[in-house]
Amino acid sequence: MTTTERLPALPAPGDRLGRYTVERVEDLPEMQGTLVLLRHDLGARHAHVARDDDNLAFGVTFPTVPKDSTGVAHILEHVVLMGSQKYPVPDPFFAMIPRSLNTFMNAMTASDWTTYPFSTRNEKDFFNLLSVYLDATFFPLLRYESFRQDGHRFEFETPDDPSTPLKLQGVVYNEMKGAMASPGSVMWRAFGKALYPDLTYANNSGGSPEDIPNLSYEALRAFHAAHYHPSNAFFYTYGRLDLSRVLSEIEAQVMSHFSPQTLDVSIPDQPSFDAPRRVEVSYPGTDVERGAQVSVAWKLGLATDPDENLRWSVLSDVLLGNPAAPLTRPLIESGLGSALADLSGYRDSFREAAFAAGLKGLSASKADAVETLVLNTLREIAEQGIDPALIESSLHQFEIQQREVSNSGYPYGLQVMFRLLGPWLYGGDPVTGLRLDAELNRLREDLERGQVFEPMIREGLLANPHRVTLVLTPDPELAARTEQAEQALIARLSANFTDEDRLRIVQESLRLKELQGQAPNPDVLPTLTLADVPPTVARVPYTTEEAGRALIGRVPQPTGGLTYLDVQVRLPEVPAELLDILPLYAYAVTRSGAAGQDYVGLARRIEAVTGGVNASVGVGGSPDDLDNLRLTFTWSGKALARNGAALVEVLRDIIQAPEFTRERLEQLLRQRLAGLKASVVSAGSAYAERLAAAQVSPAGFVEERWNGLTALAYLERVVESGEVDALLERFGRVRDLLLQGQPLLCLTATAEDLGLDLTPLTRQFRGQAPVGHPMPGTRPGGPQARTTDSPVAFNAVAYRTVPYIHPDSPALLVLSRLLRSEYLLKEIREKGGAYGGGAAFDARAGVFTLSSYRDPNIARTYEVFRQARAFLDTDLSERELTEAILGASKVLDPLTSPDTAGRLRFYSDQAGFTPEVQETYKARLLKVTLADLRRAADTWLTPNRAGYALVAGRDPNAETKALGLSFEVQPI
Repeated sequence: MTTTERLPALPAPGDRLGRYTVERVEDLPEMQGTLVLLRHDLGARHAHVARDDDNLAFGVTFPTVPKDSTGVAHILEHVVLMGSQKYPVPDPFFAMIPRSLNTFMNAMTASDWTTYPFSTRNEKDFFNLLSVYLDATFFPLLRYESFRQDGHRFEFETPDDPSTPLKLQGVVYNEMKGAMASPGSVMWRAFGKALYPDLTYANNSGGSPEDIPNLSYEALRAFHAAHYHPSNAFFYTYGRLDLSRVLSEIEAQVMSHFSPQTLDVSIPDQPSFDAPRRVEVSYPGTDVERGAQVSVAWKLGLATDPDENLRWSVLSDVLLGNPAAPLTRPLIESGLGSALADLSGYRDSFREAAFAAGLKGLSASKADAVETLVLNTLREIAEQGIDPALIESSLHQFEIQQREVSNSGYPYGLQVMFRLLGPWLYGGDPVTGLRLDAELNRLREDLERGQVFEPMIREGLLANPHRVTLVLTPDPELAARTEQAEQALIARLSANFTDEDRLRIVQESLRLKELQGQAPNPDVLPTLTLADVPPTVARVPYTTEEAGRALIGRVPQPTGGLTYLDVQVRLPEVPAELLDILPLYAYAVTRSGAAGQDYVGLARRIEAVTGGVNASVGVGGSPDDLDNLRLTFTWSGKALARNGAALVEVLRDIIQAPEFTRERLEQLLRQRLAGLKASVVSAGSAYAERLAAAQVSPAGFVEERWNGLTALAYLERVVESGEVDALLERFGRVRDLLLQGQPLLCLTATAEDLGLDLTPLTRQFRGQAPVGHPMPGTRPGGPQARTTDSPVAFNAVAYRTVPYIHPDSPALLVLSRLLRSEYLLKEIREKGGAYGGGAAFDARAGVFTLSSYRDPNIARTYEVFRQARAFLDTDLSERELTEAILGASKVLDPLTSPDTAGRLRFYSDQAGFTPEVQETYKARLLKVTLADLRRAADTWLTPNRAGYALVAGRDPNAETKALGLSFEVQPI
């Protein structure tokens, strides 16, 4: 049976479906789907990808072209989701999350568009969410109070006391204060402004904190009226859907209420520069020796040109796509910096595309040297020519990308949406975002006739005067100056306030507080019931066989001709001095040499015959004992089936004969250090959660040593103290230790490709050492605070609870969802102004966490955490309980795809988390009561079981003293 026979019938070009005209129908053989392009009489465009996939997806996207940096598009994205005509509850978006079995729900603002996507495997849920999304975007209430809550507002420190200090508040305001402290975010905003100074890209679409207070409520409403109209809308649907039904719903709920409207959201060409420029920007940071970035960037041609887009994408991969690439290698080996600069490579996310290359992890004084190195290296590459083998390897990577269907990262249906949006929104052909056959064929024909990429380097880069050298510099004083500027802004804006103005601020604060305290009536929202939760878990079929000490699982899956291979080793006892080495070994082993090849040769080999290989470490336990830990080390790779044997050989060489040199290892350690440092401000809550969990959980203790701030401090010590020689010796011991472990191999491929010979791998493991079980331990020292260059805080508390099979574990999972949706969202985000607040329960590790993200508060948030138990004694109903169970059930039924379904089942089974164990857990979860939640909280979420941690820009102890919390403070 063909795919199209299993799907609802599709229209033909020229057909009319209501007021829609079918403009085009295109077969998409690479993904076994069909694209239907339609246009509504009002001007709305609709792309439907019909594909035999039960994970259904939707998105509506509006070109939004802000003319300033007040964040109007971003704040509007928040406010439209805070109540609509059909669903007049304060926050239908967040209210729907627990009422749904969605596999993705979000909204996001880019430089020149705003999109609202979701996906779900339940058809009833799809149409529920469709109704909410359509009403939210086209018919929002846009309440003034919503604008003040999520946009910006004045508020007295004590809201009802006008004699206390005045401050600026708002969810987006605090979000962007945190974002603009991140070097990556500052770099991105500076990149657009530097290359396109006359266009919308020069503005901060998210909102600059100093400009956000200039946005008026009236301007927000006007922006919505102008931009959120069917004439300016791009709709997208995907999956096993009845297109006619979807279009009828959109017609009834949206189109029938509008008349045609003309809006010019076109973006003109950026006038080209006459000469190269240099732009310097700063971010709050103290590492002036290694905290800078230097990037050399060019404006190119239109991103909608499919041939140019493909060719620049391929050239970017050839130049920068792996450690041995001819531009990457000289940059890293120069020693000027430690890693490629953010945004290096080809960018088609602007109407006119861009290319950039540079370094980070250096002093700004090296800007001239980096610029010279980039230009000279490009000149040498153009003169000497590019090795055709490198081009062929890159084209091989594009073939893999075309074939692979994976839900890793984003659901595949939404990956498809983002691929076609690029050309579509700028007036190009959306098909070119999904199919590259014609462009690839033309490229191969041109390559046969002579050089293609060398002239592009000479003309598109070296001879192109529209070039910017962008220098991002840490400024140790910027955080203090920014705080002073905020106070000056408040003083300036409030200088002429009368007593009446101050009274109005008090009244508006009290009004907002009153609205936030009102119990909404979510009964107007559509919902699912517990009957919609499947009681079973996926039983993905696979076969097993023993090969010496190894156990092999072979999983037949429709992988589209790709082969996926995982080699997981259960480690024997790990000496204490090697424990912290394991993640560094995992990072370095696939980026170094092996079996007589240096890192350049191995990198080129990996690029030529695989879709990538990687290594990782893990810690896990058993379903019945939180202290019964196991450490694992996993090598993974993928390849086209025709290269399956080559993938096995690559992994064999990396596992059995890795080769490290001092020079290369130093480069890798500095790269990893630069990456970890850059992630602290953007991922502060994850670091805080790990640091809190390390105080209460043996698994959390190991995880934090491997991937937390302890790992960052250890790596910094290794780099700074020159311990590389000692590390090389220990790497040799790690390699020997791994070969003593117990291997579990999982091969996922189509049925005809499952016979791949894996003995070259299995025969490497000849050791007899028993599987080790690390002695349980936790981090000593009490509450932990880490200070860094952030104007907002990331707060966390973690509790040690129970193993997976304990009867209270399902109750704790439900409790986490209840607290997240019904309590923390309101208290921490709505009232506290933080960007996010959440609760989570890791059932396998037995760790329950409460956390906040980009939070202006510390003491208040810990008080909110402390009052969580009292919240459970409020007037909760079966509705809240049912929604929490629905939300918890999604955790037990994650979205998988052919590349992940088998490995998840195989490795879960080997760890004891079998389908029977998981289904028992789910059956208990569906029967959880409110009394169970209160009992579980009383039993397990107690102060003596808690660990506290935070990441912030200030010492918290003066604030938390009244709570009886005293933090050990260390700078990052």
